[in-house]
Amino acid sequence: MSSANLLVVDDEDLVRWSLRERLTHDGYAVREAATVASAVEQMSPDIDLVLLDFRLPDGDGLTVLRRIKEASPETLVILMTAYSTVENAVEAMRLGAYHYVNKPFNLDEVALVVEKALETSRLRREVRSLRTSQGREYGFEAIIGASPAMVQVKALLGRVASSHASTVLLTGETGTGKDLAAKAIHFNSDRAAKPFVNITASALPEQLLESELFGHERGAFTDARQQKRGLLETADGGTVFLDEIGEMTPGLQAKLLRFLEEKAFKRVGGLVDIRVDLRVIAATNRDLETEVRAGKFREDLFYRLQVMPITLPPLRERKGDIPLLVRYYIDRYNREFRKHVRGASSEVLAVLEQYRWPGNIRELRNAIERAMLLMDREWLQPDDFATLIRGTSATSQFKLPANGLVLEEVERQLLEQALERVGGNQTQAGHLLGINRDQVRYRMEKFGLERPHSDRQAEPRASTSPTTAPA
Repeated sequence: MSSANLLVVDDEDLVRWSLRERLTHDGYAVREAATVASAVEQMSPDIDLVLLDFRLPDGDGLTVLRRIKEASPETLVILMTAYSTVENAVEAMRLGAYHYVNKPFNLDEVALVVEKALETSRLRREVRSLRTSQGREYGFEAIIGASPAMVQVKALLGRVASSHASTVLLTGETGTGKDLAAKAIHFNSDRAAKPFVNITASALPEQLLESELFGHERGAFTDARQQKRGLLETADGGTVFLDEIGEMTPGLQAKLLRFLEEKAFKRVGGLVDIRVDLRVIAATNRDLETEVRAGKFREDLFYRLQVMPITLPPLRERKGDIPLLVRYYIDRYNREFRKHVRGASSEVLAVLEQYRWPGNIRELRNAIERAMLLMDREWLQPDDFATLIRGTSATSQFKLPANGLVLEEVERQLLEQALERVGGNQTQAGHLLGINRDQVRYRMEKFGLERPHSDRQAEPRASTSPTTAPA
């Protein structure tokens, strides 16, 4: 870090000269001060490190240290003194000094301390920058969706993130974004500067999972040749995300419950309780109440996890979010694949909104990725999603109820649903129902359905005989 700015504060001319010569030779920009007043006057945000004498003509170094840390907490301070005592050293470190050196000192040793201090400062800045970028990546605005269901979920995630809730349960079908929700909670909380640890309960056998969570002592089992800290210990102060919690074995469920209740655990083979401060976010795509009734999940653990439940809605219930997600993934894969796809046609959007999405957002993402890998046009077209179209056709067969039905009432309800899904756009509603726009208009008049004002302007009414239905 040769471009760093240093301030040397010492009342001895020879000391200042010696440090300036050596540190300037090492490539640093060095300023000097001989008094407290001069040091305070020269302090500015661009000073990276201060070499500070303990005794000065108009005050002491600890006073300057306090002033520096109040004005610029990130500035590193190395205290220098010929009157070293344990009390002074302890007080200097308590006030935020990086290091403490005794006079007379070796210039090579001081230069090494300066180099290490600036390297530490650089690493801290990089970590803060990384965490800031992660905070943006996992901010609530990164959760794509403007449907009422998602607006409600994002508001709830925000309240949970700012709360002191130590246990959160995320439920929802596979692919609904539970991992993203967990990261959003962590990186928007006061725990964001601490670790976020993710572990999938179904990924490891019981013994290995227990060791991963709680750690183990040397000799606890075969091949345990040394002590190991578990993920709960590693994540102290932060968040542990336990995915697929419904897959956890009964034995581990009991140990997890004990940890949640007491905030303490023992390593495998250990005798001493280890206490940590954690937020535990558990997630599952199973119905845990059903699992409890079936005896597959502990009732007491379920109620302990259920303190702050959040359910992620399936994609089929997020009306209006599919076009937003399609646009997001098109932009993402344009960057990754270096393509220039402008968007998806209205026919594609109609197909995608009609599909049931059993795999939810993950399935939609994969469908867009596959389509963009294989196509070389400006617009995604229905034939880029042939697999989905076949799946939709195969699974959209209606069965006549045993008591029969009123056909016109079914027709009316389907038309209302199609118009609602596409915001009143008759052309897109026709795509959903397999009819053309004139046929949609005829049925709207037939059932007395009012057309939105904007739709009346956008799609002028065609002359159609009121007594004859279009073919």
